[in-house]
Amino acid sequence: MDQSLANYTNNKALSSSNPDKRLLTGTNPLTSTNPLTGTNSAINPMQQLPHQQQHLMGPMTNPVSQQLLGLAGNPMQQQLGMTGNPMQQQLGMAGNPMQQLGMAGNPMQQLMGPKNNPMLNSMMNPLHTPMHHQMTSPVHNQTVQQLNRGDRNSIFSASDDNVIMKQVFDTHLPDGTDVDVKPLLHIVEDILKYATIHADSTSMVEHTDVTKLENKPHQTNAVMMLNSLSHIIDKLACEMSFKCLSGGDGHTTALALFHTVGNFHWDAKLVLTLSAFALNYGEFWLLAQIYSSNQLARSMAILRQVPMIMEHSAPLKPRFDILNKLIRSVLELTQCIIHFKDLPSMYISSDVPAMASAMNTIPTAVYWNIRGIIACAAQITSLTSMGHEYGISSTELQSWELSTLILKINHILEFLKKQLENCHRVVGDRKEMDFRNSFNQLFDTIHIDNMKILKILISPRDDILPLFDGSTKQRVKLEVLRKRNVLLLISGLDMSPDELSILEQIYSESRIQGTRMDALYEVVWMPIVDPSVEYTEAMDRKFEEMRNSMPWYSVYHPSIIDRAVKRSIGDRWHFRSKPILVVLDPQGRELSPNAIHMMWIWGSNAFSFTSAREEALWREETWRLELLVSGMDPTILNWIRDDKYICLYGGDDIEWIRKFTNTARAMATAARIPLEMAYVGKSKKKENVRRAIATINQEKLSYCWQDTTLIWFFWTRIESMLFSKIQLRRADDQDLIMLQIKKLLSYDKDGSWALFCRGSQILTNGHGSTMLQTPADFDLWKDNIPTRGFDAAFTDHHDKLHGAANNCCRFEFPITAGRIPEGMSCPECHRSMEKYIAFLCCHDQTGLLEPILS
Repeated sequence: MDQSLANYTNNKALSSSNPDKRLLTGTNPLTSTNPLTGTNSAINPMQQLPHQQQHLMGPMTNPVSQQLLGLAGNPMQQQLGMTGNPMQQQLGMAGNPMQQLGMAGNPMQQLMGPKNNPMLNSMMNPLHTPMHHQMTSPVHNQTVQQLNRGDRNSIFSASDDNVIMKQVFDTHLPDGTDVDVKPLLHIVEDILKYATIHADSTSMVEHTDVTKLENKPHQTNAVMMLNSLSHIIDKLACEMSFKCLSGGDGHTTALALFHTVGNFHWDAKLVLTLSAFALNYGEFWLLAQIYSSNQLARSMAILRQVPMIMEHSAPLKPRFDILNKLIRSVLELTQCIIHFKDLPSMYISSDVPAMASAMNTIPTAVYWNIRGIIACAAQITSLTSMGHEYGISSTELQSWELSTLILKINHILEFLKKQLENCHRVVGDRKEMDFRNSFNQLFDTIHIDNMKILKILISPRDDILPLFDGSTKQRVKLEVLRKRNVLLLISGLDMSPDELSILEQIYSESRIQGTRMDALYEVVWMPIVDPSVEYTEAMDRKFEEMRNSMPWYSVYHPSIIDRAVKRSIGDRWHFRSKPILVVLDPQGRELSPNAIHMMWIWGSNAFSFTSAREEALWREETWRLELLVSGMDPTILNWIRDDKYICLYGGDDIEWIRKFTNTARAMATAARIPLEMAYVGKSKKKENVRRAIATINQEKLSYCWQDTTLIWFFWTRIESMLFSKIQLRRADDQDLIMLQIKKLLSYDKDGSWALFCRGSQILTNGHGSTMLQTPADFDLWKDNIPTRGFDAAFTDHHDKLHGAANNCCRFEFPITAGRIPEGMSCPECHRSMEKYIAFLCCHDQTGLLEPILS
């Protein structure tokens, strides 16, 4: 057996708190402790047996009893008892093996073998294996003493399994026959499902109307393959029944079954043997379910002693409970083994450690699963052949053996499950990498329509309704997007209400204005949840709240989007967490990797949202006030039409705001110019901005936007202009608009700033310190107004102050923004800027730095 399994299971068996495991690794519960000496002494097991059982079993010298207990005529045990046997040498038992194990003096101990040697125990009759737990005295048993000290000896002893598996491998002669056992396994699962009892105080069986059972597709597939396999299943069933009736031990029976299926692969060996068991087990329970209503079944049931067993159902319930538990463990391990065969060979091979470990362990797993099947078969055989009285009297003994096998099988199952999980991880990673490598090719291929692309992106399955229609609040098919322009709104669950509000406004306006069918587009929200983060109920509530508030289509649930698709979206479109808007035409071709910036800047006027359209719109733009405020505020647009002097300013320093507004108004009064001022806040720190707005309103310092959503949109549009230029690779110093945008964003990060205009024309854009000083120095430059004009005189003096101030510029590009430029030049001195890595915490509240008001 694979050594990694031996190490793994040794540790699990010795550390578990499971009572079954303590039975295997601790002191025999049928031995007592002498309070005077502190030593354990064996209790006569026959004293522990009910009177009926003693009468049934008779004296231990009775040949019948010896045969039933597997104590007489067992060649394997005789072989193990012979001096010089190679198996003894492997187990370290030279000379008389019983004396070496410290078991001299008790003839029953000599016959039954050591308590804690699982290999020897496995050779005994499966009906009566538990007897050895009672017959062994741990006083002289060195194996028990080592096990109690936590040594390697346990039910998972690697050396014992190696000896057993050598014999099993001698029967393994595959001839290349490959059988798809899944249809057959489905039939077996159905049989065991309906054969499982539902015991209560009055009845052991849940009667089932067989006419209502479904005709499942796998049953048809199984019928076809049974044409070639039914004779093997019948042979296995007969062999199993005969061995159980003749008192054959579990190991010998297992080897006989392995010889019968020697030419099959390991998974087929197991499923065929399980099918043979299901044939006999299912027949027993079929009779139990229908014998009361069918005369033929009743007569057959009498031969099988079924009515008597059912009449004594309550005392037998513990026995059937443990039997059902073992059957479930056998089924789970079988399913796990089959899953390894289903792993795609193109993504995983035997050189993967987890796969190699599993392949080495599967033969051992198949052996012990078949041993479990034989034990289950022996339980039913003992009931139908020896009657309910024997079944009741031997319940405790049989439970011991079945618990031992359950523990063994469950430990192997747990180990294989971990290997399967690791294999699935490897397969998933390799499939994901393969998908990510081929993802870009999807957009380089010509398609008839956009369905293939959308199915891959949203949902490859045809049997679900993957979209949620925001207008009707109903689930719909992907077909509603066929041959339409599709805007994929890709975001996390943290999209701000401001973003949603503006997008909804733009979307609604486009629906009202759209008249041509080919000019319409559909928006689909794709919620991307980090696959490494556990999806919680709170996240699900947040998702549903967002989805239900959107007027466009949404993916019905984030789980529909495949993990590989999420990774590929990040690779191709640089999505991190900031929303992006990918544009696909009716054939699924990518028109824009991210049109969200176009949407913020020009709204639906940017349709069809292609990169060519984006360049055309920029060619039409100039550095003017309408570009910055667009149609956001009719008041400012009226000031522009009236050709007034306009000052936009921002920041959150209320003292600077007071000084600047008062100084600027004094300058305007002295120069006799019509000046209007508007506060546009700051890109971050909303709470500080709200406090500034409240102060401005209270002290009537200037006009300001009351809705912080407008302030958010203003700064989002400015940032979008920068990202749009970067995406078009137009972020150079020869572009006047780009230069001024970078200045404005840099001033916002540094503190206060102001922008001075006359009508639509922007005169200057400056840092808070120089823009405050310029109107304060009005007396110094007012004499230049008659010759230069107010506009030039103001600009000249500001430029002189600006040059002397030598203010630093900085930009911050969050990693979540996706595309980050490799380099940038300073908008002031035009030299290349240094790149730093910064960690910022921009909480809206100032915390302990906020002054305490008395």
